[in-house]
Amino acid sequence: MTFPVVIARLEASLRSELPGTSVHSRLAPRPRRPGPDGFDSGQIGRIRHAAGLLLVFPVDDRPHILLTVRGDGLERHGGQVSLPGGVSEPGETLTQAALREAREEVGLPVEDVRVLGALTPLDIPVSGFRLHPIVATLDPRPPLLAAAGEVASILDVPLEMLLDRSRLVTVERAREGRQILVPAFHVCGVEIWGATAMVLGEFLTLVGWKGPTDL
Repeated sequence: MTFPVVIARLEASLRSELPGTSVHSRLAPRPRRPGPDGFDSGQIGRIRHAAGLLLVFPVDDRPHILLTVRGDGLERHGGQVSLPGGVSEPGETLTQAALREAREEVGLPVEDVRVLGALTPLDIPVSGFRLHPIVATLDPRPPLLAAAGEVASILDVPLEMLLDRSRLVTVERAREGRQILVPAFHVCGVEIWGATAMVLGEFLTLVGWKGPTDL
């Protein structure tokens, strides 16, 4: 699919009912960790809100997604692939938070970004965050610079690569003395799993991805 076709599909899909948790659950590690006290029951005081920017841009008219590899020294999720994003600050909207974090983490010129809409919020039990993914687009891709210590590298991931069913597999990992099953995208030399994979699953569904039948 070309970049204009993908953007048109996203705009139409974001105006309709989102697939949300039905996709999230298929791409979640199994079993999932419980959240902090009160988190799983939705007690607002126990939930910390964060926003992530899912940016779509063209390379030779083919749509790509901007992702980051987090610095190894970060307290949470070090070395993992994620959306640019972070905790929302008092007085700012979730969209403003996503754009601010993208500017801070990769130097994104946010004044040129066009916001398309929001995906379904995703609860992340291990850290007690509720992640609000904001979908946006930018043409052309600007020069970007990874924030030292926070972002190890910037990834330009072709959408067609994420749509390839063979790129999504289930791997087995040990966590806290027990085995878990982890659905993961293998692209661009990295493994994308957890919350990022779950957000990408819903995003890909909006442009026609059916996903594998065996997860």
